[in-house]
Formats: sequence, structure tokens, C-alpha cells
Amino acid sequence: MLFCFILLTGCQSINKVLKSTDPHYKLRMAEQYYANKKYNLAQQVYEDIMPAFRGQPEFEDIYYKYAYTAYYQRDYLNAENLFKGYLEIFSTSPRAEEVDFMRAYTFYKQSPKPALDQTATRKAIGMFQTFINTHPGSPKNKEANEIIDQLRGKLETKDQQSALLYYDIGQFRAAAVAYNTMLNDYAESTKADEYKLMAIKSYFRFAELSVEDKKAERFEKVIEEAADFMDRFPQSPLVKDVQDFVKQSENNLKIYTNEPVKTTT
Repeated sequence: MLFCFILLTGCQSINKVLKSTDPHYKLRMAEQYYANKKYNLAQQVYEDIMPAFRGQPEFEDIYYKYAYTAYYQRDYLNAENLFKGYLEIFSTSPRAEEVDFMRAYTFYKQSPKPALDQTATRKAIGMFQTFINTHPGSPKNKEANEIIDQLRGKLETKDQQSALLYYDIGQFRAAAVAYNTMLNDYAESTKADEYKLMAIKSYFRFAELSVEDKKAERFEKVIEEAADFMDRFPQSPLVKDVQDFVKQSENNLKIYTNEPVKTTT
């Protein structure tokens, strides 16, 4: 009963404000709602009074806080659109840099788990990179770079999961291509040598399962990939694994090119 009474009282209060014909009274109430973190109520009043204050000195602050009411309610799609609108209208405002950052941040907040579509993640990375380029001296650049690294890590995780799925379902050629693509996309990754090893392993499995007249060229591909690994990661702890694939591939080449296989005595 108490909750219903409070809700009813709140509805009566906001309705009274919205019915008022005094825009300055409405603005005072919107500011009060905003200060008390009643963002849903503040949003309604700000939206109502924006036409009355358009072109007035108060309009910028109203628009600024109106955008934040959407953000604080986790309506990131609407918040992004409002931050964008603010930048278009008040591009020279001292707040423009902050709002530009927040626009990128709304995409960051929309970034989902790695298993889901990463359109928002890629958009956030692009937006933060643009922010850094546009505001090279901003104190927010450190945070922007940290967020970019975090988001790139999420993309890397998704790509790794996709590549592993190809391998697990026996699509070895696709897995090899996916792992090599990861190596190019995430060259600075601490797992780069692991990705290259998985590409080699995938090409090896692909060669093993190939028809007889294709085996030789595909085992040669394994050896080529292994040579690339050694050029890139000569100190990797995975070198021995790579050498094992080379040895097996060389032995298979001798079989499928009709050369005798050397035996140890």
C-alpha cells in the first residue's frame, strides 16, 4: 500500500509539473529531479521544455542533461543519438570533448559477450580511436586506450572461439585460414605463437584427410607454415611441437612422392 501511495504521489507530482505553463518552473523542477537522480522524471520534463528554451542560454545545459538522463537509465542507444545531436549543435562547447567521449562510451556499454554479434564492439573501437585522434591531448585518452585494448581482447576471444569451432567440427582448412587471420589481426597477442601452431596443426589434419593426389602439396604447405613459425617465433616454447609436425610431414612427403623413408638403426 505504501509503495502504491508513493507511486501515485509521484505521478501526481510529475503531472502537475508537466501541466504547468511556466517553463522556468518546469526547468527548476527538472533540475531538482536530476540532482536527486530521478532521471526518468527529469527526462520527461527536459523533453517537454526543450522547445521553449531552444535558442536560449539555458538550452545547452538542458540538452546536455537530457542526454545524460538516457545514459543513466541505461538507454544507451538513445543516449548515443542525443550525444551525437549535442555535438552537432554545440560543437565548440567546452563540454564537447566530454560528450564526444561519452558517445563512444555508449557503444562500449552496448558491447555484448564474445559469443554474440560484435558490431557495437567494433563501432566502439572506431569511435574511441577517432576520439584519440581528434583530442590528442585529452586526459581521457589513457582510459580510451585501455577500453580499446579490452574490446580488442573481446574480439580476439570471439575469433579464437570461431577458429576452434572450425577445428572441432573437422573444417580444418577453414580453421587454418581463421588462425592465420588471427595472427595478422592480433600480431601483438601473447597467444600469437599458439595461433600459428593451431594453423599448422589444422593444415596437417587437412593434409592427412586429403585425397592421395593432393597429400604431397598439402604436407608441403605444413612445412611452409612451420618455416614461417620459426621466422616469427624462434624462441617460442612451442618450437618442439612445430618440429614434430615438420618431421611427420616430411615422412608423409616421402611416402606420397614415392621416395624411400629413412629408418633409424
